[in-house]
Amino acid sequence: MKRFLEIHGARVSTAASVGEALTAMERDAPDVILSDIGMPDRDGYELISHVRRLPPEAGGDTPAAAVTAFVRDDDRARALRSGFQMHLAKPVDPQELLCAVTRLAQGHTN
Repeated sequence: MKRFLEIHGARVSTAASVGEALTAMERDAPDVILSDIGMPDRDGYELISHVRRLPPEAGGDTPAAAVTAFVRDDDRARALRSGFQMHLAKPVDPQELLCAVTRLAQGHTN
């Protein structure tokens, strides 16, 4: 995903954990967050919960998509209730990913 997005002009930062993601956000606020739900230690729900508690100037309203293998309707509903604007099922079609990131960056959601 990283390489594909970079080829299409995105500047991409990656993080292997919730802690790394939050530290990266402090250094350089993202325009869009893509987060796996299943991460080591803490999960994507905890990440987005923490992000949504931040003030807007610290990135609390950054548009976000859950990218996950959890694809049931209940999983999608939980992701949206948790603060993600979109739910993308793995494996994500590259064009779908690009469209989702573009829509999030422009302020559009599902």
